[in-house]
Amino acid sequence: MSTVRDAAFEVLRRHGLTTLFGNPGSTEVSLLTRLPDDLRFVLALHEGSVVGMATGWAIGHEAPALAVLHTTAGLGNAVGAIATARANRVPLVILVGQQDRRHLALEPFLAGRLSGLAGDYPVWADQPARAQDVPGALARACHEATTFRGPALVVVPMDDWDAPFEGETMAAPVRVLRPAAVTDSDLAPLVELLAGARSAAIVAGAGASWDSLVALAERLGCPVFQESFGARAGFPQDHPRYAGVLPADRTRLRAVLAGHDAVLAVGAPVFRQYVYAPGPLVPEGTSVALVTDDPAEAHRSPADLAYLAAPAAVCARLAALVPARATETGRRDTEAGHRDAETGHHGTTVAGPDVPVPPAEGRPLRAAHVLHELARRLLADTVLVEETPSSRPDLHRLMPARTPLGFVAAAMGGLGFAVPAAVGLRMALPDRPVVAVVGDGAALYGVQALWSAAHYRVGALFVVLANGRYAILDRLAEQQGGKAPWPPFTEVDMGGLARSLGCPARRVDSYEELTAVLDEVLPSLAEREEPLLLEVTVTPDPDYRP
Repeated sequence: MSTVRDAAFEVLRRHGLTTLFGNPGSTEVSLLTRLPDDLRFVLALHEGSVVGMATGWAIGHEAPALAVLHTTAGLGNAVGAIATARANRVPLVILVGQQDRRHLALEPFLAGRLSGLAGDYPVWADQPARAQDVPGALARACHEATTFRGPALVVVPMDDWDAPFEGETMAAPVRVLRPAAVTDSDLAPLVELLAGARSAAIVAGAGASWDSLVALAERLGCPVFQESFGARAGFPQDHPRYAGVLPADRTRLRAVLAGHDAVLAVGAPVFRQYVYAPGPLVPEGTSVALVTDDPAEAHRSPADLAYLAAPAAVCARLAALVPARATETGRRDTEAGHRDAETGHHGTTVAGPDVPVPPAEGRPLRAAHVLHELARRLLADTVLVEETPSSRPDLHRLMPARTPLGFVAAAMGGLGFAVPAAVGLRMALPDRPVVAVVGDGAALYGVQALWSAAHYRVGALFVVLANGRYAILDRLAEQQGGKAPWPPFTEVDMGGLARSLGCPARRVDSYEELTAVLDEVLPSLAEREEPLLLEVTVTPDPDYRP
């Protein structure tokens, strides 16, 4: 007799969801026991790490990944990571266990009140009415996650898996085709806007396609800015047209966009902000257009013209339709932008006065020293995962992304993304070097994923910038004119925590130690099969302001 479990496994195979990231609970045991040999279970020690690793896997494969969560406590523990996956526009299928359907009405132990527990962060959620509806719900979840680029959630009672499944009709198509064509007539208003602009600018987001956007930027001869707090680099940051990261407050945003009468956002919101400042987003007289495949992003953006379409297709056609422009200069220097770059050993570093001078003997390291030395040695195809809020401006300045995965970060802002995401990315891309640059405060939120890295021999490098405090929050408190009530946590030993989870770790306290260990580790990072955590002690930058 065929069961719901058998049919569900066929759905997972059809959609390539044969790796299951999970932290098991009793409501999932009936699903996970005696898994078929072609399905692989990957254990994480916390549900936030489960979803974080699945998120990294999905980014690396550019396809949905599967996370299996326990009932209430498991889903609750994972909500922050689910929110990050939604903000990062990463497709996930999340299967959540539930108590036995036959006595749910009596609210037995472990019965979950799961409706709405993850808030509005799932792009779709379902609690199938019958056990036989579960396979179709999983198939639909895969389609919904792919179409709306986010986590789709299915709750399954534990007894459903053994229910019979014979001759049932699944409420989901076998395949969904998503044609991306755009007509020239549809693009005519945008072509007119860009062709008539005195000075255009582009804002690139995580949803942009590099090749087509490069062609359009070169055709227009215009600067390209990276969206603030983006999930991924939307444009090659070593390209002459790259102009830096947009400021995340309205006052500085208007200053950077001054002089541009047309701004085109591609795969990015209009425009991501942080601290509130009054006034309009753009200067008077500046028209804003948007191209995105995210309906919510299109519908909420204060743009003059919005296209809900595939950015790659739109930009490729625009590059053929808009008239070419002669330009006087290449790279533009702006308040938010990069300076001229020079090539280091393998990587790209910033030249001139922005290069941090090595500290004098006995003087402490700053984050900029670490990032500069990393940038000089990283191979061009390195996947770089960032979660160091107080050092992010230095990272953008010193480590320009040269591939679409040369900068990966949490667009949501919650901590705990980088460590598990780096594990999932390396598992998905075993031939590429993966480096996570993480603050010690952020690393503590996802430290359990180091066990998974060690157990599954995931050779990622975790560079922890350890200053023993939440430096960015200290600065925000200072801006409020008061002293922060939270203490530093200098007692925390990140290397000790890593080793207790089976992950090798080394401590770096000086510039000489830093350069020596990077010279040792980075050349063979792509072939490495064992993770390594470098705990680098740094002192906070007193001049940094968020």
